Amino acid sequence: MHIWQAIILGIVEGLTEFLPVSSTGHLTIVEKLLGLQVDEPGVTAYTAIIQVGAIAAAIIYFRRDIVRFVMGFVRGVTSAEARQSQDWRMALNVIVGSLPIAVVGLVAKPLIEGPLRSLWVVANMLIAWCLVMVFAEYRATQKRAEGDVTLKDALIIGAAQSIALIPGVSRSGATISAGLLLGIDRVTATRLSFFLGIPALSAAGALEAVSQADQVAATVGWTATGVGIVVSFIVGYASIAWLLKFVANHSLVSFVWYRVLAGLAIIGLLAAGAISAT
Repeated sequence: MHIWQAIILGIVEGLTEFLPVSSTGHLTIVEKLLGLQVDEPGVTAYTAIIQVGAIAAAIIYFRRDIVRFVMGFVRGVTSAEARQSQDWRMALNVIVGSLPIAVVGLVAKPLIEGPLRSLWVVANMLIAWCLVMVFAEYRATQKRAEGDVTLKDALIIGAAQSIALIPGVSRSGATISAGLLLGIDRVTATRLSFFLGIPALSAAGALEAVSQADQVAATVGWTATGVGIVVSFIVGYASIAWLLKFVANHSLVSFVWYRVLAGLAIIGLLAAGAISAT
């Protein structure tokens, strides 16, 4: 992979990781347009690994919250009083909410990295998941804040996150929609989406880096991978700040039109034979 290609993919990852438009879907599309084989193991691994840059941006952006949760969890292990704190509850919510994607990701790994990497899947899911996003906004009451999130809520939102392993769904689109359907306010649902993404995507990137190290070295190159991670970190940090401000006053429906147009454009290109699905 050329450095300029890595820069482009890093920008795409940073811009789309936290927006409800599917970062994996967009990376798959752009990788195809750049002439890469999207279902090749090295390219698939690269797609997961450069997400670490965006996740590092989230860790730094929310570092104060993360430190509070970690300290709350440590104190709660030995103190019954500490287990009554909001920090303890949020730490448990993140742990429990991360379990579904860990299980599904490992069990369905061959499917996720194989047949589901088709641009037909990406295009159709970009459009289909819009129905869920619109329905979630329609049914949203937003009466529940961060202190009202329960372990059951975290498990349901975590299950929704695992659905986003299908390219085109969008991890943030799935988790925020689930939160809204549970009556959680949009900003809290968005913050929880960030927190759940940190362990899930960090683990996925680390697993691919270790298990596909030889493939990445042979087909993509670690220099290009490093560039992609750095660029996704820089762009991702800016996109986090923007999204949190945006969702405070706008609904997810704002992204629906883009998703539909993008999905239809891909379908048109595939149908015309301008690009292939894999």
